[in-house]
Amino acid sequence: MPNKVPEELKDFRNFLFLIWKHLNLPNPTPVQYDIADYLQNSPKRCVIEAFRGVGKSYVTSAYVCWELLMDPEKKILVVSASKVRSDDFSTFTQRLIQDVPFLAHLKSREGQRQSKVAFDVAPAQASHSPSVKSVGITGQLAGSRADVIVADDIEVPNNSATQVMREKLAESIKEFDAILKPEGKIIYLGTPQTEMSIYEQLPDRGYEVRIWPARYPSEVQRNRMTGRLAPIIGDALDRQEKDQGAPTDPDRFDDEDLMERELSYGRSGFALQFMLDTSLSDADRYPLKLHDLIVLSTNVDKAPENLVWGRMSHLEQKDLPNVGLVGDKFYQPQEVLGDWLEYSGSVMSIDPSGRGADETSYAIVKMLNGFLYVVDAGGIQGGYAPETLQKLADLAKRHKVNQVLIESNFGDGMFKELVSPYFVKTYPVTIEEVRHSIQKEKRMIDTLEPVMNQHRLIIDPNVIENDYKTAQVYPAEKATQYMLFYQMTRLTRDKGALRHDDRLDALSMAVAYWVEQMAAQADEEMKDRRAQLLEDELQKFMDNALFPGQGKTRSAYKGWIN
Repeated sequence: MPNKVPEELKDFRNFLFLIWKHLNLPNPTPVQYDIADYLQNSPKRCVIEAFRGVGKSYVTSAYVCWELLMDPEKKILVVSASKVRSDDFSTFTQRLIQDVPFLAHLKSREGQRQSKVAFDVAPAQASHSPSVKSVGITGQLAGSRADVIVADDIEVPNNSATQVMREKLAESIKEFDAILKPEGKIIYLGTPQTEMSIYEQLPDRGYEVRIWPARYPSEVQRNRMTGRLAPIIGDALDRQEKDQGAPTDPDRFDDEDLMERELSYGRSGFALQFMLDTSLSDADRYPLKLHDLIVLSTNVDKAPENLVWGRMSHLEQKDLPNVGLVGDKFYQPQEVLGDWLEYSGSVMSIDPSGRGADETSYAIVKMLNGFLYVVDAGGIQGGYAPETLQKLADLAKRHKVNQVLIESNFGDGMFKELVSPYFVKTYPVTIEEVRHSIQKEKRMIDTLEPVMNQHRLIIDPNVIENDYKTAQVYPAEKATQYMLFYQMTRLTRDKGALRHDDRLDALSMAVAYWVEQMAAQADEEMKDRRAQLLEDELQKFMDNALFPGQGKTRSAYKGWIN
């Protein structure tokens, strides 16, 4: 074993050059060199986001070898979304140590661990922890100890598609700090999939994020990166040495290659995998937006004839609690037109609590001229307790509800039997059960999205404030999950996308009732219109048949025709 590492190899970029030569690869590209420099000089908590195919995992495998060359006593833990992925990383690292001549002294000795999933380097002293160990994120992390943790693509669609999955993943990575040695280092390698990605949450935990996109970003894209763009790319733009949209690593991916990949991946896929831009994905993935709503104080009995939606800055409702996605805001109407008229009707929907931590949720929605007014909505703890049932009856009375809808999927009608006596005593009204067979997430989006896109869903500001306040009874880390407007803006078409969706489900049920009523009314009006057109055509025929060329109408002679 050499007594001293050559001075040149203390710069990881030189080490990387020699590894690439051994692998018969072209010289590292400027982007690869920049990633290498960042790996060596990054803070103890860092996130590397680089475009797909740049070779960040290969570079980091070489970095693990370099760390062991610099200090054979270091312990490296490699964690990936799957055990297979992490094993591939450690296997490649072990092959480098076995095959590269100037790393030969690191080969495991007899009696040391030599498995591809856990191996020692020869100079390392006996220890409970191997020099390099690989494990899946759902594997056994407890009991390990590491100086460097490499989290290589730990977030993939299979473990982050739903809120429950994301929470489980977020809990798993908290274990890193428990197994990290003092002065240790955690390195994340990956690509965020959505705004809710754990990579987007890491800066709040003290991590530095650096991004290497495949093209030089536009000013808008750069602003979205909020200071995370790699300086080598940002400085080239500032010095006007490179144009926006030009390839950042042309030796590997030239403009023609990137255009082909963009066509293959699609705009949103390319934005994610190559530009590290989640905004397009979020726009498609989360279809229900707060800015499509209209916020207006409502009246118990009346509403305006017409409203004009607007999204100008002076219309923003800044005083309301906003739990929507980044940049999504509440807006008041641009104009309120016509007189205030009595509502056409009022419906109350109830989603009874099931097992576990669900609420009994409700929404009260009134209709006038095709606009739907959400005058009250929320959730009540207590399941089937008398005070819960009485509160629902009191709310119906206060808002002069004409119809009550109850989700009947749970309990086979039991809730209706329980709540009916309270309504009979407090506020007699028609109660109807509603049963659904379509996947919940798809049903809610298909109901709410068209109405919101047409800006016909009006929200009373008190609903927004109470929605936020009533969720504060839950633990701080879970409170937002119970909020109607959090559920609304995080809903996707994925089954189980939300841990709690009771308040949103109740709202969609009430909106669906009015959509069906308006559709039925439209059908009836269409039938009447067709009948009138037929009557007009028949009258013209009779006029021409009885009085050809006289220009007279049947109505002029109806006294003697009949």
